[in-house]
Amino acid sequence: MSKPVVGIVMGSSSDWPLVKKACDTLDKFSVAYETRVISAHRTPEEAIEYSKSAEGRGLKVIIAAAGGAAHLGGVLAAGTVLPVIGIPVAGGALNGLDALYATVQMPGGVPVATVAVGSAGPVNAALLAVQILGTADEELRAKFHEHKKELKDKVVKMNDEIHA
Repeated sequence: MSKPVVGIVMGSSSDWPLVKKACDTLDKFSVAYETRVISAHRTPEEAIEYSKSAEGRGLKVIIAAAGGAAHLGGVLAAGTVLPVIGIPVAGGALNGLDALYATVQMPGGVPVATVAVGSAGPVNAALLAVQILGTADEELRAKFHEHKKELKDKVVKMNDEIHA
């Protein structure tokens, strides 16, 4: 497999079933990635070390999935110049609202792009990573054009089916 260009970090292994959707999406585009379980609160030194070393290891985008207080994306963004995409994970007493608020309320100067709570989140995070990478990779951008065409064709087919 190629050298990873996307780092996918989740705060807990319980996030894996959701995060796997991001991996599956990156696989569709043949984008190499690595996965890690790192907690912003339980292993903060590892989170900072991961983000500080990411650029030197060849990563170009980091995806961070976390629930609850969801500080993982912000901690990773604090230690790198790479784009960080946050996936707020639903669960807990507030069913992901706390994770959403924590992920979107980053202070000025520490951006974390935020995608949807729920099953669309990891897919969109991976697609956003592909779009970012595609700005410097024509082949990947062409694959994304094809993906958009497939989405359009799917909707046209659904429309045709209900009008048949």
